Amino acid sequence: MRSAVLAGGAASRFGGRPKGLEMIGGVRVLDRVVDAVIAATGSPPTLIANAPEAVEWRPGLVVAEDVIRHRGSLGGILTAVTVGEGPVLVLGWDMPFIATGILGDLGVYGPACEDPIRRSIENEDLRTTAFHSEVRAGTLPLERTKTHGDPKVLFFNVNDSDDLARAETLWREQHAATS
Repeated sequence: MRSAVLAGGAASRFGGRPKGLEMIGGVRVLDRVVDAVIAATGSPPTLIANAPEAVEWRPGLVVAEDVIRHRGSLGGILTAVTVGEGPVLVLGWDMPFIATGILGDLGVYGPACEDPIRRSIENEDLRTTAFHSEVRAGTLPLERTKTHGDPKVLFFNVNDSDDLARAETLWREQHAATS
């Protein structure tokens, strides 16, 4: 299974610091996501990032720049679809609690998504779901999701300093429960 981790954004909510490089429980968020992807797929993801220093963030990862810049997550998904062959599992680099087990249940973006994504971008509709009506999009039932953990934690993402503090608290609570 091919995979990609989206490392985009201007980091404006972190004072210019890339949010995936922030630490939670002593581990960078990027490393948490990449390690989960490798455990689930058996191979490292492509890192979709425009920052020149991205090649240093996680040595060994192939880094690809957006094929169409300044189009948010949708532009990153387009890049993930087009930089390789076949379906691709795509995750954001700001999801510190994504569980390895759920990655096998999540949907992937296939080559058929490319043209609908491009049309959405051309129409300035940058929602990550903007093109779903043009492709076969599946949903993961909530009950199935819950078998992997609390969905609010599994899909928690770090967008600002408050989220980072909340993530650290969640990590400590989880760590205390398993110690």
